[in-house]
This record gives sequence, C-alpha cells and structure tokens, in this order.
Amino acid sequence: MHSVKSKPQSASRFMTPGVDGFGFQDHPDAFSPEQAKAWIIPFGFEKTVSYGGGTHRGPAMAIRASHEVEMFDEYTWDEPFYDYGVATFREPEIPQDHQAALDMLTAYVQETVDAGKFPLTIGGEHSITPGAIKPLVEKYPNLTILQFDAHGDLRDEFRGDKLSHANAMRRCLDNPDVNLVAVGIRSISRDEIPYWEENQSRIKTFFAKDKRSWTPEQIAEAVGTGPVYITFDIDAFDSSLMPATGTPEPGGLFWDDALDILEAVTKRAQIVGADVVELAPHEAHHACDYITAKLIYKILTMSLAKGC
Repeated sequence: MHSVKSKPQSASRFMTPGVDGFGFQDHPDAFSPEQAKAWIIPFGFEKTVSYGGGTHRGPAMAIRASHEVEMFDEYTWDEPFYDYGVATFREPEIPQDHQAALDMLTAYVQETVDAGKFPLTIGGEHSITPGAIKPLVEKYPNLTILQFDAHGDLRDEFRGDKLSHANAMRRCLDNPDVNLVAVGIRSISRDEIPYWEENQSRIKTFFAKDKRSWTPEQIAEAVGTGPVYITFDIDAFDSSLMPATGTPEPGGLFWDDALDILEAVTKRAQIVGADVVELAPHEAHHACDYITAKLIYKILTMSLAKGC
C-alpha cells in the first residue's frame, strides 16, 4: 500500500445531528465525536463489482434504515448505544483511482484509531477492506480477520486487477502477521485453491456446506482471544434473506447463525474494528437495508458494550 501523506480534518467532517439529520442511528441526544466511542465511516466505493451493482448507495441506505432500529438490545437487556455512542463522518468524495480511494479510507481509519475510537466502515464493495485494516495491522501484531462471506476472495488477481473485490482477503493476507478465519464460504475458484492449501496455518475456513457440524464456539476458539477485525460481506447471508447484494448465493447463513457466531467471538476476543460491505440497495428489498443497519448495530453493541 502507498503511504498516506495527509489525514482528513475531523470535526467539520462529521454529520451534525439536527442539521444533517443523517448520522447512523441519529437521535435527539446525539454524541459529539469526542464523546462517541465509535466512529462510523461511510465509504461507498464501487469500481470492480462483477455482477450486480449499486454498492455505492449502500452506506446512505444503511444509515437511513438505522433510524428505524430500536436502541434496546435483547442480548444485554439494556440500551448500550447510549453508553458507547457513535459519531458519523460525512461521506467523502471518493477518488475513482482505486489506490487513491484505499489511501483515503486508510487516512479516515487512522484518524479514528489515533483518536482512540472504534472504526466501523460501511461499504461499498469488499475491495475496501485492505485499506481499512492497514492502521490496525500496524497497531496490533498478529491481527486476526473474521470474515463473513459467501466467497473466498483469495484470488491474486481477477480480470487482470489485483485490487478487485475478489482479491480482498488475499490483499489483507499480504500482511505476513495477519491470520484469517472465514465463515459461510460456499463459492471458491480453482485459482484460489493452491494458495488456500499452502496457507492452512494462517487460514481457517468454516464452509457453509458444513454449518450443521460446526458450532459458534468452535469458530470463537479458532479466532482466539487476541485483536480481531470483523469484515462482514452481507452476501454471507443466504440469498433468500439478502437478495440486495451483487452476487446473492444460496446456502448461506441466516440471522441467528450470524448473531450466535458474533456473540461467541465477541465474548472472547478483543474486537478492534469492523466493516460491513456489499449492500446493493434495491427499492423492492428495503428489508435488506434494515437488516444491514441492524447488523451494524449488533456488531457495535457486542464489540463495545462489555467495555462501556
């Protein structure tokens, strides 16, 4: 990755509740960036999608849907949102040059990490993840990525592009100290198999076809207790639950499957950041916007509530 030469200015770049009225789970008693424990980074970069498009609208529609998500959480039996709080960046004008876009996102995450806040990026396509994790790789040795996904994303290149959404995890694993636990995989190419087989010490895969035989606790054990970054491609969900994504795959996870895994992992591990990607909003499937928003809230709550 290229070095980042400048950092975004923080205060003026946040949405102002009551003025913008469009921050994640915006509410009358909103948090200032200084008060909030989590900073939301909307980053609708879309360049390499290979089937259905529209991920550039994912952040805006997930944020809009978040206004309908109840604050009360049945897992904690409380409203932990009011303990940790979020502040939401205004979505920037994203460069079309792929590397420049990744560098911009890295700068936003770096600012968030430097401020001692939890970074959560809303994509956009999955190719953004290597940019999002860069500050966390530098801060946390032996970072583990917990990948929820239908696809392996382990190609070295796809259609001549090394920064494609199909290369996202391969580019993350270019960092030698990063390990990967992938959950829900059910679509992988022949080109990915040699790399996958050669790196079994760094990659643990829980295939969707085997979901009746593995447990959330086994996944949590594979993830471990160290620093963890969650990347959740929403096509990890079964296509009947999540049709509004670029490549909806049958045979995937359902809501309770994902929540049980997140609960088991976040009870053990130190979650240091996350992204949720690949929502491609469709007017006939507004439920998908809401599911994505509620998923983000659950990731935030499970990751942060224990530290509030």
